[in-house]
Amino acid sequence: MRKLIFLLVVTGLVVGGYYYWKREQSFKKGEMNGDSVPKIVTAKAERGGITLSVSATGRVVSNLDVEIKCKASGEIVNLPYDVSDVVKKGDLVVELDPVDEQREVRRAEVALGATKARLEQAKQNLKIAEENLKTEKRKAEASIAAAQVRYQDAYAKAERAKQLLEKNLTSKEEFETLLTAVASASTELELAKIRLEELKVQEMALELKRQDIVLMQMQVESDEISLSIAQQRLKDTKVYAPIDGVVSKRDVQIGQIISSGISNVGGGTTVMVLSDLSRIFVLAAVDESDIGKVKNGQPVRITVDAFPMKKFWGKVVRIATKGVVVSNVVTFEVKIEVMGEDRVLLKPEMTANVEIIAEQKESVLLVPSDSVLRKNGKQIVTVMKPDGSKEEKAVQVGISDGVKVEILNGLEEGETVIVQKSETDSKWRSGQTMPRPPFMPGGGMRRR
Repeated sequence: MRKLIFLLVVTGLVVGGYYYWKREQSFKKGEMNGDSVPKIVTAKAERGGITLSVSATGRVVSNLDVEIKCKASGEIVNLPYDVSDVVKKGDLVVELDPVDEQREVRRAEVALGATKARLEQAKQNLKIAEENLKTEKRKAEASIAAAQVRYQDAYAKAERAKQLLEKNLTSKEEFETLLTAVASASTELELAKIRLEELKVQEMALELKRQDIVLMQMQVESDEISLSIAQQRLKDTKVYAPIDGVVSKRDVQIGQIISSGISNVGGGTTVMVLSDLSRIFVLAAVDESDIGKVKNGQPVRITVDAFPMKKFWGKVVRIATKGVVVSNVVTFEVKIEVMGEDRVLLKPEMTANVEIIAEQKESVLLVPSDSVLRKNGKQIVTVMKPDGSKEEKAVQVGISDGVKVEILNGLEEGETVIVQKSETDSKWRSGQTMPRPPFMPGGGMRRR
């Protein structure tokens, strides 16, 4: 076993040494052939068009998404629309079993009818009591009048008898009888007055009956409200589409029991989601370093993975005031409206790549971005003269698209500039070079 391990180690060392020797020989041969001499890449300053754009990713969203919930609870008996079906405003989208609500409506109707009947009965009783009171009052007044007459007549007879008794024209017994008649008439008069006073108590009882009627009227109103609530609950078993749209989501089936959206603590069961696709938008997350270039109304080029060869166009309609921090990266939401008839191809929640056209210029002086370097706080290009000599020139740059950069001054059209490679060619990298990050005006690096 030890011999086998020793042989494997020796074999590995021999193979590695041979590979190293071959690599050194190849490298020396390359130096002799001049392959290691770096090549100078140049480009001419030429006029052309350039576009400053801001790239971002986002998602496609509809104009409006409405969650459909039921105010009532119960079992679904009718669900005519499925996902992707087109729905018009006012169409029935879900219906619950109305049996319980119909019973509640009937119960409220019966209660209201009974209360109305009691109210009518109370009104009739009040009317009868009022008529009886009027009759009793007239009787009492008539009794008082008759008693008053009898008292006056008895009193007058007693006065005459008194005068006759003083003249000895009548007997004492007859006079006393007349006095008794006066006392009796006076008592009847007082009793008649008492009966009239007793009628005032009946008047107070009538006022209580009137208050009972008021209470009955309020009970009728309460029962009417209860009936209205029951009828509304019965209507709530049917839900109609609030907007024109397309069913983008449906989470329930016929026979399923759902909970109310207003009486349930959890917010109730979402039956479906209606999406208004009359307008399509893209919500893009733009990096904070680029948000300063974005303005409302700017055109936007949009692509989606579903249609890789097709470009959609839109415009910026809203820029978020507040950014969102995710993993210490700040982005701002930019809302883009997709324009054109082909927007119907886009579906909500598709991933979209957007390129916001921040600025476009035509016929401006352009050089490769890698030809401009920052040196001592200035933008520098190295110009290759016809005699092969080099000269550094300070330039003022404009916008950049990451490949080309605009030269505002400091360079003439047709001059040749040296493109600075980010890294020398290496055979050990199979001829591959790592690209430098695109140049941005002011010496910054554009973020992709």
